[in-house]
Amino acid sequence: MVPEQHSLRQLFHEVVADCYSKHVGIDDPEVTSYIADMLTDFGDLDQLNRLRDAQGRPLQGIASMLFASDPVYGSAASFDAERAIRKHIGDYSLFHTGMYPELIQSRPRMDAQSFLEMVQAGKDSYYVVSQFNVFEFAAEAPLFERLAQNFEACVYGLNKVRRELDRLHLQRGPTEVLRLV
Repeated sequence: MVPEQHSLRQLFHEVVADCYSKHVGIDDPEVTSYIADMLTDFGDLDQLNRLRDAQGRPLQGIASMLFASDPVYGSAASFDAERAIRKHIGDYSLFHTGMYPELIQSRPRMDAQSFLEMVQAGKDSYYVVSQFNVFEFAAEAPLFERLAQNFEACVYGLNKVRRELDRLHLQRGPTEVLRLV
């Protein structure tokens, strides 16, 4: 985990809040903070690919992740595990569709339909997470409801974040950007 005061986390918080406010009209600190923290955490590929099969290999593709999230027919051991997997599917889908949409369409058997399916899977997964609205999950449920309702806007906002990060990289140069992180 990247420490709370790390410059990379701070950079993501600033850029996400600015881009979402300017380009998407989302001035929700809870949403932008969640997305900035997700970007920071996904800087570690082990976090991005943390869902594993029985042999310990990263699950490849949304379909296998969705199957794993099913506590009845899939491999989720409990409804709490379903929530955790669905949260990851939402994050994974948002990250890929917002930051690297070209990668989705460049993979074999992937096309515009696959992109739309990934968006829908992310949106549906955040909705499922929002329905865990009791006990220890009650406080977070409204955040995931907003993420589900605004999923497409969040994808667009992440695309703007990527463009801004690319601009900073070109403007400041790789050495200066690396010094920030």
